Amino acid sequence: MNTATNARTSLRSRMRQRRRRLDPALRRRYAQQLASHLARSRLFQKSRKIAFYLPNDGEIDLRPLLELAWKRKKRCYLPVLGFRHGRSLWFLPCTPRTPLYRNRFGIEEPVHTRRTRLFNPRSLDIIFMPLVAFDRQGNRLGMGGGFYDRTLAYLQHRRHWHKPHLIGSAYQFQQVDALDNRVWDIPLEGVATENGLRIFSHD
Repeated sequence: MNTATNARTSLRSRMRQRRRRLDPALRRRYAQQLASHLARSRLFQKSRKIAFYLPNDGEIDLRPLLELAWKRKKRCYLPVLGFRHGRSLWFLPCTPRTPLYRNRFGIEEPVHTRRTRLFNPRSLDIIFMPLVAFDRQGNRLGMGGGFYDRTLAYLQHRRHWHKPHLIGSAYQFQQVDALDNRVWDIPLEGVATENGLRIFSHD
């Protein structure tokens, strides 16, 4: 591995450990704070189709926000590893009654079969994206699987921000000064933490 790859691997390991060690009471508090901030944001209020994710490996919990979205009659989705679509993500509607199972990575996703209709991201207003670290320019370090980057590769050459809005969700301590983004990395439009929603400029 080269120096940049080693640095990313080391950062990923440190941040994941710090997430997992976070006190459970703080986890719950930060999740509620994030939900409260986003509920007041114009972006969330005007959006109708929103993709969430369910927490894994110490990630900040979006379920309080998901429950609020259900109450507001928004159409909510969760990512799935589609049988037919290799290493890309697709999305399925999610309601309080949607049955879930754990995929091969131990992450909960809606139960589906080869005949289930899967939705692509182009129809969504917001995609909330998990991350391991982010920087002040909107670069994102994920878990290393590249699922979101491959799924959203079609957005790489867009000149303006159109939907879906890509919003990372994280704890504030996951912010770093700078990440060495790769050519295939898709930048975030914003990041939501327990401190609020920050929108980046990509002029």
